[in-house]
Amino acid sequence: MTVDAVGGVWRYALDLAAALHGEGTEVLLAGLGPPPSPAQRGEAERAGAGLVWLDVPLDWMTMCEADLDGLPAALRTVAERFGADLVQVNAPAQAVGLALRCPLVVVSHSCVTTWFEAVRGGGLPPGWDWHHPRNRAGFDRADAVVAPSAGHAGLLEAVYGPIPGLRVVHNGSPSVAQRVEKEPVVLAAARWWDEAKGGRTLDLAADAIVWPVMMAGATEGPNGAVCALASGRSAGLLPAAEVDRLMARAAVFVSPSLYEPFGLAALEAAKTGAALVLSDIPTHRELWDGTALFFNPRDAAGLADAANRLAGDGALRRRLGDAARERAERFTLAAQAAAMAGVYRAAMEMRMGRAA
Repeated sequence: MTVDAVGGVWRYALDLAAALHGEGTEVLLAGLGPPPSPAQRGEAERAGAGLVWLDVPLDWMTMCEADLDGLPAALRTVAERFGADLVQVNAPAQAVGLALRCPLVVVSHSCVTTWFEAVRGGGLPPGWDWHHPRNRAGFDRADAVVAPSAGHAGLLEAVYGPIPGLRVVHNGSPSVAQRVEKEPVVLAAARWWDEAKGGRTLDLAADAIVWPVMMAGATEGPNGAVCALASGRSAGLLPAAEVDRLMARAAVFVSPSLYEPFGLAALEAAKTGAALVLSDIPTHRELWDGTALFFNPRDAAGLADAANRLAGDGALRRRLGDAARERAERFTLAAQAAAMAGVYRAAMEMRMGRAA
């Protein structure tokens, strides 16, 4: 299974690997892009997964498609050395040119084309136009394609056209956390340097929110992008355990994203019973409708009004927190692993059918 150490794919891959390992499936993670930290390597070891790192950039971190030319051979070498029964790549660009003896599953967590569609209204800037045909070729190469939400699946087909066999498997997260006493804090957690995460909108709203606003996550990205915060209190990039501790105590959690193929942070906050304030985008509505307050993702005043409404209404805050916690129980790692195992079996059966 491919992985990177930069964004949410790291958490997704480790959680899924741990769940599959618990069911007797051996997982080797093949990393691309900037190398993992020692703490991340420790996480992979605790998940029961092997970890190798390839000297190949992530597709969204290079302006030159030729930089990916070495990826097919590198992945095939690792798969053959490992004796893989199946390969899962976590970006369609990684499937292009990949010749394997085993089935190939493509999971699309995000991509440059859908990012620009959701965040900038469509169209790829000069130098990025190769992403669309490459990702389309990756989907066509796959034995099975998975999206983490119906909202993201719909966006994929809106920009790439029909994707035969596209399936939705919601992400999962470890079991619902034990509840602790909540504090009057508004928390958000994301890689804020990514414009899609809506950090500037939350920062603009922070001065009008009556409770302190804590923004956990990096404000400078490996691609040089920066989100300078003026009002929101930046907690910086924190270990996963520290983010979990903050979530456990925060009474309100905000996700101001413009683009969110799933949104693990909202799920992790919901598990703690935090009341959710979410941008009104298709994925958030799909997963959390009826359990959260929603606001226009570009409306800082609307965000502040929703957060202040919860700060001033304890009964509403508790009701929505309980509803979010109950909804979160649907998105378990066991359910995700079982669904992905079904995808793997179907891909293997399809490959065997073709061979016959």
